[in-house]
Amino acid sequence: MKIHEYQAKEIFGKYGLPIPKGEVVTTPDEARNIAVRYEKPVMIKAQVHVGGRGKAGGIKYCKEPDDAFFAAQEILGMDIKGLIVKKVLVTEAVDIKSEAYVGVIVDRVTKRNVIMVSPAGGIDIEEVAAKTPEKIMKLGVDPLLGLLPYEALKLARFVYPDIKIARSAGGVIRKLYDAFVHSDASLAEINPLVLNNQDDLVALDAKINLDDSALFRHPDYENLRDLDAEDPAEMEAKRNDLSYVKLNGNIGCCVNGAGLAMATMDLVKHFGGEPANFLDIGGSSSPEKVLAAMKIILNDPNVVVILFNIFGGITRCDDVANGMVWAVEKLNPRVPIVVRLTGTNEDKAKKILEKLDLSATSSMEDVVKMAVNEARSVV
Repeated sequence: MKIHEYQAKEIFGKYGLPIPKGEVVTTPDEARNIAVRYEKPVMIKAQVHVGGRGKAGGIKYCKEPDDAFFAAQEILGMDIKGLIVKKVLVTEAVDIKSEAYVGVIVDRVTKRNVIMVSPAGGIDIEEVAAKTPEKIMKLGVDPLLGLLPYEALKLARFVYPDIKIARSAGGVIRKLYDAFVHSDASLAEINPLVLNNQDDLVALDAKINLDDSALFRHPDYENLRDLDAEDPAEMEAKRNDLSYVKLNGNIGCCVNGAGLAMATMDLVKHFGGEPANFLDIGGSSSPEKVLAAMKIILNDPNVVVILFNIFGGITRCDDVANGMVWAVEKLNPRVPIVVRLTGTNEDKAKKILEKLDLSATSSMEDVVKMAVNEARSVV
């Protein structure tokens, strides 16, 4: 789950990270009032779940309160990469002596949390990695020992040769790591981490992605969700306990089990088709979940055929078939449906599907070929 910069800074603040003073507002008048209260130049920063805000004109320096008013007026309502700006962060402007990058991610290859630092801050870390990889230092953190003080100092010295500043930066890195671990994040970064003219470090920008699978441990984080920025289909899937990710193809996939869903999409690609989605209805699917899944798939205007691939273990094929009957009766789909059903109660399921004049194959390869051919006939 993505959260906004101002929300990430609130979490950073709880762990003692040095963040500039700032408040989020929704009107130009509020922006001006805050600038008056701060009695110093401010930055007006669009709050949207995409990068590249500065290049899009979504970040502006304001010397006077009236400048803050007009900047907020310009940014609010702006379209940045398809997202409309509804909030801006008014934050103190900071003088910049240097910019660095500090981030923590989950590395699934090494199965460790990895800290990355770079003296090249203020730009995308991907760009630094591609053009000047020597400017990045990485450290895989031992999951039992955690981040040790000497490791944090080693990372800090890579960025700041001055030992006094490096010690301060080591403290920032340790606090960022604590925030990452205790908030169950999949990513936490400061870009840039600024050294000001007084040689103080400031987390000028903040980003945190929260692990959806751990949200049950943080019920308060649900309030951080920006529903306007969420994909409505993914939210609907979440409400119905479905795993759904929209893709760019035209073959709607409804599968039980994440591994089988991935294999299905691979096979669709193998035979020249393009999956429209990843959709896992789970291991013990009820007819209601199948109905919800069909509704989500049919709401995608790109879908020209629906592919069911069900391997019945815990999942009962007849439950899925009943769900398909309900869905066809209620939703009246205008696209063809191809079905593979095998496993628990397979024979019962095939009889149920006769009501829809559908025949189900037991071959995964055959059903994928059928789906790809149907999609090609439409195109």
